[in-house]
Amino acid sequence: MFPTLSENLGESVESSLVSLHIVVPRSSAGNTVLAVSRVHAQFFFSPRLFFWYLCNSPRKNVSKSNALAMTLAPFCGSAAGLLPRNVSRLRVDSKALPSSFLSWLPTSATPRTLDIKHTKRPSLKHPHARAEGREQENVSSLLLRSLASGSVVSLCLSLCTRSPATSLSSFSGVSALNRGYFSRTMATQSSLFDGVQEAPPDPILGLEVAFRADQDPRKVNLGIGAYRTDDGKPYVFRCVRQVEQEMAADPNLYKEYLPIDGLPELKKQTQELLFGEDSSAIAEERICSAQVLSGTGGLRVAGEFLRYFLPHCKTVYMSEPTWPNHPNIFKKAGLEVATYPYWNPATKGVDFENMKKTLESAAPYSVLLLHACAHNPTGVDLNEAQWREIMDLCKRKRLVPMIDNAYQGYASGDLQRDSFSSRLFCNEGNMELFVCQSFAKNMGLYGERIGMLHIVCANAERAKVVLSQVKKIIRPMYSSPPLHGARIVSRVLGDPNMKAAWMSELKELAGRIKSVRSALRSGLEAKQTPGTWRHITEQIGMFSYTGLSREQAERMTKHWHVYMMNNGRISLAGLTQANLPYVVEAIDEVVRAVPAS
Repeated sequence: MFPTLSENLGESVESSLVSLHIVVPRSSAGNTVLAVSRVHAQFFFSPRLFFWYLCNSPRKNVSKSNALAMTLAPFCGSAAGLLPRNVSRLRVDSKALPSSFLSWLPTSATPRTLDIKHTKRPSLKHPHARAEGREQENVSSLLLRSLASGSVVSLCLSLCTRSPATSLSSFSGVSALNRGYFSRTMATQSSLFDGVQEAPPDPILGLEVAFRADQDPRKVNLGIGAYRTDDGKPYVFRCVRQVEQEMAADPNLYKEYLPIDGLPELKKQTQELLFGEDSSAIAEERICSAQVLSGTGGLRVAGEFLRYFLPHCKTVYMSEPTWPNHPNIFKKAGLEVATYPYWNPATKGVDFENMKKTLESAAPYSVLLLHACAHNPTGVDLNEAQWREIMDLCKRKRLVPMIDNAYQGYASGDLQRDSFSSRLFCNEGNMELFVCQSFAKNMGLYGERIGMLHIVCANAERAKVVLSQVKKIIRPMYSSPPLHGARIVSRVLGDPNMKAAWMSELKELAGRIKSVRSALRSGLEAKQTPGTWRHITEQIGMFSYTGLSREQAERMTKHWHVYMMNNGRISLAGLTQANLPYVVEAIDEVVRAVPAS
């Protein structure tokens, strides 16, 4: 957008300034006055990019009501052809133009000013025309000649408007600049990357950055989804520590690359954890499995597979709301994203009827992205009967299930119960589906990036073929997955005693989160905080969708230094016995001070 671009332009030296004036008739409403004054920046274009720029700036993109006009000072002879019809005249003060550009002006121009009126075929005199005369050329021909000669043109422009209603986004030339369509062709340009704009911070990880920068001693981080001890410290599973100690003492461990699809023994171990040891799909080798970069990497590889090999599966339906990174992943994979209703703010539960209604209208072979358990961000899951209805709907409408299994064990404390949906679709439904499995949360391996992509196929032959193409996708993406974390997961799952210890420890963590839920609800009800807070204990998993509005959440952060998502989501893992009373006080004050929208 042009306003964003303006912020990034900066100030240029006076010698590069060119004064431009556009005479615009006032509209009957008197709300359109466009004044173009001094240039505040200098851009350097190759003729090729400049030609692209002109070809992509048709008049129809310039709103007549807003009377936007594009001016190209070095090519001012062609500018009239780009003016909307309600802009009658363009005046160019050319005193600051480099002398090399003066020859580009039509012979009627004085050295100081030039008035250009509408002409059907704007033309300008070629700068290399001989004295005896040469046929005048239009701007396209001139640019093609400039391209052939390798010459470079300099473009200086600036817009300012007195009317906030003026649509600057339709100024397509600025849009082109905003997207960085300029090249580093002059020594005076400060950087090759001048056209790169700063991206907004990630809505989740950006909270962590802001939290660390906050110097207030009362600050509380309820944003990031990572488990914390009751002292607010990062937690490492005891079984993980034990495995790492054993690995450190083993002189025979190597650090070679893993195969493209990961640690071989990890495949069956993770399949059994997800689908059950008695799964017929495992016995029949119908599951294509590959180690990936945690849940995010698995979803992206799955998206790329859909894009290249299942083009009829072009739309991915995801819940509203969902994890903020979900739409980014699939859009970057070139897929279309649609949503289905999930959260009912009135009941603070699943909007199941509207969810089904939306999915009934989905096109065949649309992909249905589902949260296996501990739905992020709402903490509200489907019950078993609802899962069966969704499975039947997928079969009847020929939808392709894709299950994001990021919190197995954190929802109920029971690994088997939390994998109900994956087992239902695979074993009972006998369906082909995608499942992305992560060990970031349930084994605390956040930074190790360990996950699995499982694709359940109709038969072993199809699974083998699918795996071959999954490996071809992975190879140019990251080539080989991480080894260290894969060894940890494999050793924990491969040792019955260690696996049992891990499951017990995971149950302890899930239990602490449940107790935090109860304490938070009790604290708010004890203060008689306006509203109902029953939903806090009815939700499960690491997160609670509090029901706080954006304005209330922003006040929590700015006034109380309690960092949380603007959609009202909090990570219960960040609550401790020490900070919980403070958070309860903050929520109570915010709810009373800021009315719910």
